[in-house]
Amino acid sequence: MSFIQMKNITKNFHRIGEPAVSELNLAINQGEIVTLLGPSGCGKTTTLRMLAGFEQPDSGTIIIDDLTVFDNYKSVPPEKRGIGMVFQDYTLFPHMTIEKNVMFGLSKWRFRERKRRAEEVLELVGLSDYAKRSPNELSGGQQQRVALARALAPKPHVILMDEPFSNLDAGLREKMRFDVANILKQANTTAIIVTHDQKDAFSVSDRVVVMRNGVIQQIDEPRQMYRCPRNCFVAQFVGKTNLLTGKLCPDMLHVDTHIGRVSLPERTEQLLEEVHVSIRPEGCRLTEKGRYSGKVERVTYGGDYQELEISLPTNPLVNEPMIIYAPVEREVEIGSIVSFDITPELVALVEN
Repeated sequence: MSFIQMKNITKNFHRIGEPAVSELNLAINQGEIVTLLGPSGCGKTTTLRMLAGFEQPDSGTIIIDDLTVFDNYKSVPPEKRGIGMVFQDYTLFPHMTIEKNVMFGLSKWRFRERKRRAEEVLELVGLSDYAKRSPNELSGGQQQRVALARALAPKPHVILMDEPFSNLDAGLREKMRFDVANILKQANTTAIIVTHDQKDAFSVSDRVVVMRNGVIQQIDEPRQMYRCPRNCFVAQFVGKTNLLTGKLCPDMLHVDTHIGRVSLPERTEQLLEEVHVSIRPEGCRLTEKGRYSGKVERVTYGGDYQELEISLPTNPLVNEPMIIYAPVEREVEIGSIVSFDITPELVALVEN
């Protein structure tokens, strides 16, 4: 049985219109890091708050470590659910030392045990030498690790993190993704993270849950989700992609689109004649004599690569350019004609 189970959870704040969360079903294993990913208003934070007990579902069941914390008959209060929270702004007490901040949630423990536990978790997050400092003496990344240490200190069943990386600059953000994932794995702690950033989700998660309008669109490992998105929304939300409409060929291995025939990575079992195809930009490789060719309309330097917008001389009713990535060492001029091939492994059939 899964460590956390959310069954048929529905929440409607206004009693009219679409619910914030609709018939959500999610099972999470012990020690797993799962991220709820989606745009603002998709229901991910509401889902987190219902799990924590800060919001009450209209219907459904929530089970944590074999204990039913919510159903139609009862709702266990937040402080009795065994949950640690790491908020977006860290909410550290400025008048307390780092050590006392970590000890704050251990009021029912003996002082010696509180102090020993604070030392353990500060060592886990790499801040043993900062125990006597105040929060304003620490960087944003250090404050985040203190907040995580404070959440871990009571040995909760699960850690919930709401947009944990949003207040960090780009360089520190990348480091903290690694640090947070490493700390959670070392502590063998089950964690659920909320973010709208695909890179955050893919960097730290064992599995990612993409939500839209209160409904789960796909649950998968990051690599599988990127390579095989279930629908057009997921394909676009977890990275840039080219979405094409075409007709499935009789061999079930190719799709005829407005740019030409596109190969699938394997034969499909779909029976629909008209299908949607997702092609990742990195799956389009510049070659001297590629199957496809077009005019470069725009070049954007991205540091690791160049993003090219290519218009192809095809169906005049379709004006969407193809986005492809080119190596930074390749000289590409706007207005030039380039050829490219498409790697089938980065092509996927998706639902509309």
